[in-house]
Amino acid sequence: MRILGVYVSYETLMLALIVVFILSLIAQGKVKRVFKRYNTVPAARGIPAYAAAQEMLLDNGSGVTVQPVQGTLTDHYDPRNGTVGLSTEVYDSTSVAALAIAAHEIGHVLQYQENYAPIRWRTAVLPVANIGATFGPYMILIGLFMNLYPLAVIGLALYGAMFLFQLVTLPVEFNASQRGLELLDRGGYIDYSNRADAQKVLSAAAWTYVLAALGSLLSFLRFFMLVNGNRRRN
Repeated sequence: MRILGVYVSYETLMLALIVVFILSLIAQGKVKRVFKRYNTVPAARGIPAYAAAQEMLLDNGSGVTVQPVQGTLTDHYDPRNGTVGLSTEVYDSTSVAALAIAAHEIGHVLQYQENYAPIRWRTAVLPVANIGATFGPYMILIGLFMNLYPLAVIGLALYGAMFLFQLVTLPVEFNASQRGLELLDRGGYIDYSNRADAQKVLSAAAWTYVLAALGSLLSFLRFFMLVNGNRRRN
């Protein structure tokens, strides 16, 4: 198969997938190491992450609430019930790392509040992406095994929605981090010396999303090659 004019074999795609998988594991480990390092660095204002998050929400006229959640780095914003969940290590911490993560989640709140276009696109494709991630590969393999080309194509299209979701996630996450840094600066939660540390925490997390999108693309191309090869043989 040719990609941008360059011939790429199935074996090359498989090797690339393995490399991306290894890099993803390294990136996930780096996120934990960076968080652990900067979770010992106190932020300028010295208030807990949950209190900073509540202030940011109030300053932006949001009725979203903040609550603790179990787990490590399980921080998230759930627009369905209007809550920001901060993990145990983040919730009460006054560190630069904790405030950076909390501010990132408030960045997501503001995206929904302002009807940010990429967050709308991600929400729209999410149901199909979930179906594609769960059933797409099985539909492709069953379609190939039973020589049901249309079924394989439908499975491929559904799986492609998962890649699209990962792709749209990139601007959503990068924008949330940028908004988070601006919130930290504006509220005086960090000073000049803290800003670079906060950026390192958010940048480490960003690489996991980049690699996830790349992995999804390579997986889609692998399945596409299988389906296309089966069609040619028939």
